[in-house]
Amino acid sequence: MAMFNMSDFQYQAVYNVLSFALASMMATTLFLWCRSIAVKEQYKCAVFISGLVTFIAAYHYMRIFNSWVEAYSFATGVPVLTGVPFNDAYRYMDWLLTVPLLLIEILMVMKLAPEVYTAKARTLGVASALMIVSGYYGELVITGDLTPRWFCWLISMIFFLFIVFELLVGLSEATESETDAVVKGKIKTAQVVTVLSWCTYPVVYLFPMLGINAAAAVVSIQIGYCASDIISKCGVGLLIYQITLAKSQKSDIATTITTTKVTVTTVVR
Repeated sequence: MAMFNMSDFQYQAVYNVLSFALASMMATTLFLWCRSIAVKEQYKCAVFISGLVTFIAAYHYMRIFNSWVEAYSFATGVPVLTGVPFNDAYRYMDWLLTVPLLLIEILMVMKLAPEVYTAKARTLGVASALMIVSGYYGELVITGDLTPRWFCWLISMIFFLFIVFELLVGLSEATESETDAVVKGKIKTAQVVTVLSWCTYPVVYLFPMLGINAAAAVVSIQIGYCASDIISKCGVGLLIYQITLAKSQKSDIATTITTTKVTVTTVVR
């Protein structure tokens, strides 16, 4: 990404937001993996994958943070470019891994037949990967002729809208098949939160095309993406944990009732 001289306030804003995002990813990973023991065996994989998403993100945020620090020096008391390029490709490498996993973790807590799950996971995984890859080149262009950025944005939006349609419409039947109102509500919340948080990414992508340029564009993009990542990765990950916990508790209650019925029947006999 092209870098520009900026004020101390702008530099510190990105520095602190990157640090906060890194801490959020690490804390969420620790919580999810430690609390995976609280859910039934059949739901643990979904919680582990949620933790894996934030773990991968934490690693890449560490690299992004270090790259940001290396891009500037404070020899004169204000941030000055060192000549070391800021590598924002780490963010896209992170998305290439975590976005498909985010979709898979949602699928794993839904009532889907094995063949339907496999088909949906494959379709959404490929669509999300193409969405990320098609948007990468445009991310490198934030000044001058923004035609390539517009072109990449439009291509990415095609895949993005397909994924949104699948989450809200294509999976609606599976969501409605949930008999427990609490579980159904939490799954709907996870779907809606995922879509709403993802809607911020194309908006942030548009910042340079909306008249925000130079250092202000870099700062706006970094802060915007960090906020979106925290919601879509940490927030949705915690929702997935709540869904698996609710399903586990429901399963425990069902098992207890069944056991009680068997015991009562045996006693009567």
